[in-house]
Amino acid sequence: MPESDAPLLIKSPSPASQRQTTAAKELAFTVQFWGVRGSIPTPGADTVRYGGNTACVEVMVNGQRLIFDGGTGLRVLGKQLLHHPNPVTAHLFFTHTHWDRIQGFPFFLPAFVRGNYFNIYGAAAPNGASIKQCLTDQMLRPNFFTPLQKMLADMNFHNISAGSVVNLDADLMVETIALNRHTSALGYRVTWQGHSLVYATDTEPLHAPSDKNLLYLAQQADLLIYDGTYADSAYHEMNGSANISWENGVELAKEAGVKELILFHHNPSHDDDFLDHMEMDIRQRFANVRLAREGMILQLC
Repeated sequence: MPESDAPLLIKSPSPASQRQTTAAKELAFTVQFWGVRGSIPTPGADTVRYGGNTACVEVMVNGQRLIFDGGTGLRVLGKQLLHHPNPVTAHLFFTHTHWDRIQGFPFFLPAFVRGNYFNIYGAAAPNGASIKQCLTDQMLRPNFFTPLQKMLADMNFHNISAGSVVNLDADLMVETIALNRHTSALGYRVTWQGHSLVYATDTEPLHAPSDKNLLYLAQQADLLIYDGTYADSAYHEMNGSANISWENGVELAKEAGVKELILFHHNPSHDDDFLDHMEMDIRQRFANVRLAREGMILQLC
């Protein structure tokens, strides 16, 4: 499981391992939400419609699988991938290493299957630990019973930082910016054939939406996935948490000319009914906005 500096070009294994059931799927640019909650999983009867798993978003673009964050939604995605007829290949991009972004990784069953192949990307944590070290540490006793070294899939770790550009093929590019100096969180922009997806969560409230780097990242994006479910009152209750209110997401989307805004990383204290009312209130300010729900699938092209 080698570890490298930020790559300029990452080549996946044989395209045969990336085949989908139809040619249309191979060329699609789709997004699926497997976990949309922040901080801690919230299973229960009052979170059924929006879901209780923590952050995990799967992007299929031009036959390649990109996964953003490895919260408990990654476990659910992994169960689905076990039915894949070919060896599983994916690029896993971590925004940062808070537990709600990495706690599903030890339960990601495809990583225990020999023949599967994963490129894993992340920035150094505030204490200097690499993404590989952070994922390894959470799987050590007494926290977990199976070390990362027991994962049989081929895993290649890449140390990236703000400003890194990862070219997955000639037409598919992933750009990064710094989102939050306190958490070392990264924001990502995926661009393919003129279409773009921006994944920007755990932003810093004092700087967004006036952050010029964030505005650059989101410019004219087809889809912006953004923090926004810590409403103002809830934000203040978090005593300075880096999670911000939805107003900043709306202002950023307007200023950047974003086609659609998805608010993500739901407050664990917000049940389905609260989020329903919140979504209606937000749409009065910006029509092309939705709150992320587990299982939601969006097609960009």
